[in-house]
Amino acid sequence: MLRKIAGRPAVITGAASGIGRSLARRLSRHGSPVVIADVDEAGLAETAASLTGPVLSRVLDVRDADDMRRFAKETQDWLSLPLAAVFNNAGVATSTTVLDSRPEDDSWLFDINYWGVVNGTRAFLPQLIERNYGVIVNTSSVFGLVGMPKQSAYCAAKFAVRGFTDSLRQELRGTGVSAVTVHPGGIRTGIIRNGRIHAELDEQGRSLEQIAADFDKIALTTPDKAAEIIHRGVERGKARILVGPDAYVFDALARIAPTHYFSVLARLFDR
Repeated sequence: MLRKIAGRPAVITGAASGIGRSLARRLSRHGSPVVIADVDEAGLAETAASLTGPVLSRVLDVRDADDMRRFAKETQDWLSLPLAAVFNNAGVATSTTVLDSRPEDDSWLFDINYWGVVNGTRAFLPQLIERNYGVIVNTSSVFGLVGMPKQSAYCAAKFAVRGFTDSLRQELRGTGVSAVTVHPGGIRTGIIRNGRIHAELDEQGRSLEQIAADFDKIALTTPDKAAEIIHRGVERGKARILVGPDAYVFDALARIAPTHYFSVLARLFDR
């Protein structure tokens, strides 16, 4: 089902930086009134100042379901056109083995990466259902396709986003509303620098900045390119959007070698 969202209102969480900021800028350039939210007030203000069209900006912690519902009502009151798209994009990162994991870090991540998506979906879905038009776009990851070492909490949350959204998609069959999962590969964002990455646990003795720099070297896609892929994928009616060439590699390996993909990846990285 083709979905026209350019020029129509969109909500974007995690809009203070990265993919969220690039999505806001792209949709604004295409004539969409955009409603942006993030817990990072300064970054959110920078995003808002860079937009060319109407914008409603709101500091928001996506973990707070009650405030998310208030945000949805504020959005409805502000818009003069029906809402067309909701991008539940806010996300954070951790990196540790299961043995060394810190429960408080895992809970923090899961509350944002999974429950933030659920809260956003539940708050805005009634507006789309009422008009029988629109799309919920939930950001998972390539780590929602495969499990990776030192990413147990992140993978668990992103697999949960995938399962939640896939279930929602089936519930919406026969309506004018759809649900999409986005699976980015490595995107050059600040997710490592802004995450709970404990450098003292790094086996190579790297500092946080070195860990982030190493991630940037293998991240193949810019946020602007990711936003372009996501926008086009949504409008073409895709149910699952893979972002970046590495995302296609992960997807293929998950299908071809569902229990041995990491051995293949390890050999590729060695080369």
